[in-house]
Amino acid sequence: MGGSVKRYDLKTWEVLLKPAKKLKIGQKIVFSEGLLEAELIEIKEDGNRVLKFEFEGNFEEILDKLGEMPLPPYITEKLSDKNRYQTVYAKKGESVAAPTAGLHFTMELLEKIKKKGVILTEVFLDVGLGTFRPVQVEDVTEHKMHSEKYWIPEKTAKIVNEAKKNGNRIIAVGTTSVRTLESCVGENGKLLPKNGATNIFIYGDYKFKIVDAMITNFHLPKSTLVMLVSAFARKDFVFSAYKEAIKEKYRFYSFGDSMFIY
Repeated sequence: MGGSVKRYDLKTWEVLLKPAKKLKIGQKIVFSEGLLEAELIEIKEDGNRVLKFEFEGNFEEILDKLGEMPLPPYITEKLSDKNRYQTVYAKKGESVAAPTAGLHFTMELLEKIKKKGVILTEVFLDVGLGTFRPVQVEDVTEHKMHSEKYWIPEKTAKIVNEAKKNGNRIIAVGTTSVRTLESCVGENGKLLPKNGATNIFIYGDYKFKIVDAMITNFHLPKSTLVMLVSAFARKDFVFSAYKEAIKEKYRFYSFGDSMFIY
């Protein structure tokens, strides 16, 4: 079973299943006899499934004991240290994957950045499946973006707004952070402290309101992430960078190389 998509309550979750079609409504999955079982109660239009879990004890502790890190399918090597697929600044949450641009940072590197006078501040977000789903429609306006939960603390909004006021750059780490920041702009152009979910789809001639630069990985073809980056830095420029990356054998995807775009 893949990572969670949406939590309805402690026992009910929208999930990815593979192979999903073999399981019918009402059928049960036994993860560990008497410890953790689940029943399929709904099939969503997009192919996701809704499971109702039954368990004895603490649910998160059971998952930690029985589960494995939900790595992308192109990573075939088993991850012995699950912290390798996690950012050093991660907190508790319900992400289906790591925000991979953040994997490039160590605590030592963050300290060096601070010493250069860069102010670091946080947004909290749960990475959802919509980030990774390929665009399969000819007309991109028909692509349905899945929502991702976020929280922008008051402290973060204050720091960002002060920086913009002083003419300093806002550098977002990862496309998910970009989407979060761009979703929370007030009519006065200032970043709002908010707790919610966003399904913003950034592409084409979108006008960025908060983000001045970003750090991001090289992404999959036909992804909404490539569209976001192309909207930010022009499609021709981004595609020429990708050609160079392919020529020089840069690494793409989760554990791949990153780029700084401004």
